[in-house]
Amino acid sequence: MHLQHIRHSTVKINVNQFTFLVDPMFSSKEELEPVANAANTLKNPLVDLPIPIEGILNNVDAIFLTHSHRDHFDDKAISKVPKSTQIFCQPEDRLKLLELGFKNVVQVNDQIEWNKVNIIRTGGQHGTGELAKQMGPVSGFILKAVGEPSLYVAGDTVWCDEVLNAIKTYSPNVIILNGGEARYLTGDPITMGNKDIELVSMAAPNSEIVVVHLEAWNHCLLSRAEINNNIITNGIENVKVPLNGEILNYDLKLIY
Repeated sequence: MHLQHIRHSTVKINVNQFTFLVDPMFSSKEELEPVANAANTLKNPLVDLPIPIEGILNNVDAIFLTHSHRDHFDDKAISKVPKSTQIFCQPEDRLKLLELGFKNVVQVNDQIEWNKVNIIRTGGQHGTGELAKQMGPVSGFILKAVGEPSLYVAGDTVWCDEVLNAIKTYSPNVIILNGGEARYLTGDPITMGNKDIELVSMAAPNSEIVVVHLEAWNHCLLSRAEINNNIITNGIENVKVPLNGEILNYDLKLIY
C-alpha cells in the first residue's frame, strides 16, 4: 500500500491494486473566501496543489468522502470529478451527491465489500459539545484487504470515544489523522491538535500514524513544525507529518 498526501485532507491511496482518493478539494490558491470567525482572514486554500488535477484523478477507481464540507469536497472537485466515479460516503451525504449529478454513490451504513476490499465506516466528533452538533455528522473509514496493511482514515474528528473504539476494534496498521487543530474564535478545536495526536499514538503504539489537514485552510492554525517539535520533545516514534505531494509506502511484512 502506498499513500500520497496531496493537500489538506486530500490523500491518494493504492490498496489491493485499486486507487482511492479521499476528500478531493481542488481549488487554486486563494480562490475561496476565508472561514469566518477565525483568527485571520486569509483566503483559501493557502497553497496550491502540488500536482495538476488531471494527475490527481489519473487512475482513480473510487472516492471516499468523509463529509461534504467545502474544504473536503469543493465546487472545483464537484466539477472535475467524472459523474460516473464510484463514491463511498456517509448516509447523510448520499442525497446531496445524487442531486449534484453523481451516478454511482454508495452510502456506507456499517460495512461493505468492494472488489475484495472491506470498507467499514467509523464515527467521530467534529469538535465538542454544541459546536460538534452544529458542524454536523462526520465519518471515517477502515480499509482492509488480504495481504495489505489495514488503514484507518479518521476524518475530521477530535480525540473521542469513537476514535478509541475504532482503534481498539480494528487495530489498524496505518492511521491517517486530520490535524491542524482547526478552530474558530470561540469554542474548542474541531480537528486534532498535539494532545489528540499523542492520545492516538498511545492508544495505537503499533500503528504508523500520518497527520494531514495542515497549512492549507485559514482556520487550521497548528503547523507541521509545531507537530514535529512536539513529536521530538515527547519521543513519539510512530507519527509522521508528510509534505504536500509526498508519497509514503507501507508493507505489511515490514510493519510486523
